[in-house]
Amino acid sequence: MASRAPSTPGIRLEVTSDYTASSKCDEGYLRVRRRKMVARHPGRAEPSEEFKYDAVERWNQDAVAIVLHFVRDGRRHVILRSAVRPPLALRPNPLIAIAIPFPDGVTHGELWEIPAGLVEDKERTPEGLVACAARETFEEVGLTVDVGAVRPLGGAIFPSAGIIGECIYLFEAEVDVHDRPEPKGDGPLEQGARIHEVALDEAIRWCDEGQLPDVKTEIALRRLAARVPA
Repeated sequence: MASRAPSTPGIRLEVTSDYTASSKCDEGYLRVRRRKMVARHPGRAEPSEEFKYDAVERWNQDAVAIVLHFVRDGRRHVILRSAVRPPLALRPNPLIAIAIPFPDGVTHGELWEIPAGLVEDKERTPEGLVACAARETFEEVGLTVDVGAVRPLGGAIFPSAGIIGECIYLFEAEVDVHDRPEPKGDGPLEQGARIHEVALDEAIRWCDEGQLPDVKTEIALRRLAARVPA
């Protein structure tokens, strides 16, 4: 019988206040830039008509994500981590399932993902990105990985380029999971997260079945599967 992705922790979010009306669009963790612009096309003397365009900015728009993998009983495995994503839980309109239903927990903002995190200012170099991936591995999974074992996993990706200029740099590393400690988590959204080890080919099947809808996770898993033996 085919397995399914395990249940997420069951963390539920509760809005205690909504201060949208009293805040400005250019303050806070996310900032909305509202601009007017024109498009200039090659070979045309005049620009397009002026139009409005909103874009979201974040204090740091670069992130890393890393696939941690290992071989157990002759089969390659990967490490997934549960995450809580408030924008999913707070959608004003319900998600619409087409052919494949959404996995349990998604409507409450819970997803299975590969470890990921924001790049700090001092890490904004090729070497710094590798160090960031190693740091996130320790913070989110509890494993210490040598920077020499962290390798780029293809080119960077832009998950929502029409809204935010976020750039995610993908990496992979083979790790030793013997005596892996449970990470403590940093902040309310990371505390109580679960770690799950699953065979790579099984995780790919979960992607096909819609059980891992996080885009960076699916792209990274498929790239890893094309690079290393399953």
